[in-house]
Amino acid sequence: MIFRIALVLGTFLLIAAVAFNRPLFSQKGPLASLETGPASAKSASSEPKRQQEFGSFKMNVKVPKQNSVIMNDPAIHKKWGLQKSNALEAWQLTTGSRDIIVAIVDTGIDVNHPDLKNNLWRNPGESGLDEKGNDKATNGIDDDGNGYVDDVHGWNFVHGNHNLKDNHGHGTHIAGIVGAEGGNKYGVTGVAPKVSLMVLKYFDPNSPGNNLVNTIKAFNYAVSMNAHIINYSGGGLEFSKPEFTAVKQAEQKGILFVAAAGNERTNSDFNKYYPADYDLDNIISVTAINPTLRVLSSSNYGVQTVDIAAPGENIYSTLPNQSFGPMTGTSQATAFVSGVAALLMAHNRDFDAKAVRKYILRTGDSLQWLKSKTSTSKKLNVYRTLTMLDQGVGASGVVAGNTGSAEADVFSSRGDGEKNSNLNQLGNSLRKALKKKQQKKSE
Repeated sequence: MIFRIALVLGTFLLIAAVAFNRPLFSQKGPLASLETGPASAKSASSEPKRQQEFGSFKMNVKVPKQNSVIMNDPAIHKKWGLQKSNALEAWQLTTGSRDIIVAIVDTGIDVNHPDLKNNLWRNPGESGLDEKGNDKATNGIDDDGNGYVDDVHGWNFVHGNHNLKDNHGHGTHIAGIVGAEGGNKYGVTGVAPKVSLMVLKYFDPNSPGNNLVNTIKAFNYAVSMNAHIINYSGGGLEFSKPEFTAVKQAEQKGILFVAAAGNERTNSDFNKYYPADYDLDNIISVTAINPTLRVLSSSNYGVQTVDIAAPGENIYSTLPNQSFGPMTGTSQATAFVSGVAALLMAHNRDFDAKAVRKYILRTGDSLQWLKSKTSTSKKLNVYRTLTMLDQGVGASGVVAGNTGSAEADVFSSRGDGEKNSNLNQLGNSLRKALKKKQQKKSE
């Protein structure tokens, strides 16, 4: 009898979870919530605060090694987002570069994960041997004088040390979407199979703390240590001047800031979500779509505040302890965009945040139903981002004088002859590379 009652109760809970599109259990930490609504996200205190958007997730078992038709990573077929965003075609042109640094501001990373350890950023000032022959990464000395001891892969701003352990799993998952190593016959492949992941831990579900203060410190660290891209999944409803200033400094240094639009199920045009909604030219605000390319009911949207949509439902990626599993939310979508930005920067080191932002937003796939969801009406397309030419430049590299009739998915002149010439050369080189690949396949 007890078993039957438990079975009926369990069935009722499962049906309710499906009906209301909510997980059975939520993982909550200090100032963190699972897809909370605008009212619950509002802090009782007047002090701005930040919450880590976890979305929903399931832990999976370790992935055995087996053959794969692409990149030889056995679980790559589980990553529908790579196919829907045309990443597989884009890899014919580039798989990225470890010279490009992406700062993952999140819950930490499993630095020993086989799919991540080779793509971790290494601080050059904390690498190698010191004058006594000791490893700088573990000698207990601030070798580069930046105020952080042994920050070889990044920093833990929660506890003020270099222990980057991920006690939740979210940061490890995001890191894997951006840059899980490709071609290593293990697990999955990130959007940018070759990249350097700077680990900046600002939140730990086991340790109360001021998330906003930690967030700002992490942003400032990324700027001072020359990251090219900052990936941030958290946020809140309150404007923060110090946070705005930190993102502004990143803008001034040409650093791209990719931010989650949030999981508050609301229109950000009316209910702002920061830092995604700061009015700065280096920010890309990202919402999430499912395999049918529809925006998730849990995701924020806005034709003035949200820039683009990217895969965010049941995204399969790395988890702590050599594991893998799916997660859902705008966090996952944000990581896709950061990975694409890393690929684009790897191909042209002259691209700053504004140039990369322009390419990503203009080259997406237009979808009618996104007109009421994002400012561009587009979803991410990795391949088009890498292959589209700037319409403001002719084949000879001459800057066009009038591009007022340009289509929405191509570009107008930036007024800089030298840089426009570089853009044109990049596009031509990519087209030639692809043409050679196609010719070899037909032979």
